[in-house]
Amino acid sequence: MTSPGRRFLVLHGWQNHRPAHHWQWQLVESLRRAGELVLYPQFPEPDRPVLATWSELLRAELAQLGDGERVVVAHSLAVPLWQHTASLLAPAERVDRVLLVAPPAPEVLAGHPEVAAFAAIRPDADALCRAAASVRLVASDDDPYWPGAGAVPVYGALGVETDLLPGQAHLDREAGYGRWPAVEQWCLDPATRLSPR
Repeated sequence: MTSPGRRFLVLHGWQNHRPAHHWQWQLVESLRRAGELVLYPQFPEPDRPVLATWSELLRAELAQLGDGERVVVAHSLAVPLWQHTASLLAPAERVDRVLLVAPPAPEVLAGHPEVAAFAAIRPDADALCRAAASVRLVASDDDPYWPGAGAVPVYGALGVETDLLPGQAHLDREAGYGRWPAVEQWCLDPATRLSPR
């Protein structure tokens, strides 16, 4: 059901040029067809992102969301971007809900010069809580960008609601994530648990 006061901001990650077959593009199309207001900005230089530039654009997009329920969906590098920006937000910029999808481990980011600036950003429960009334994380246990047990134990220890999807890699196009109905449903109903595509 469409909410006249609900607005969505979808944030892509590293090397993402918003391809039409990615689940984020499909999510935006589905929500817009349902009459929802959705912003899906292309961050500049997605292959060589500049943290300050991306954070500045993120804050500008938040300002465009206006009033009403404000929902953010962040994938991959957009997760540390959100965490960094969350620590800078004023109370008036706070959003209602955030979905963090497949964050990369800081140690992995540190090994890539193009995104090494993002490696210093660590999961911070206080910043996440200040920036959003509700935060949920969904990740896989075999994500190559977060080896080992994955991001779920780390964020779970911070009190973040989590959904673990076994064997789903980075939850991207390469893992078969085009249309992802569970994310679409979560956007409309925050009680939805995230499940594989």
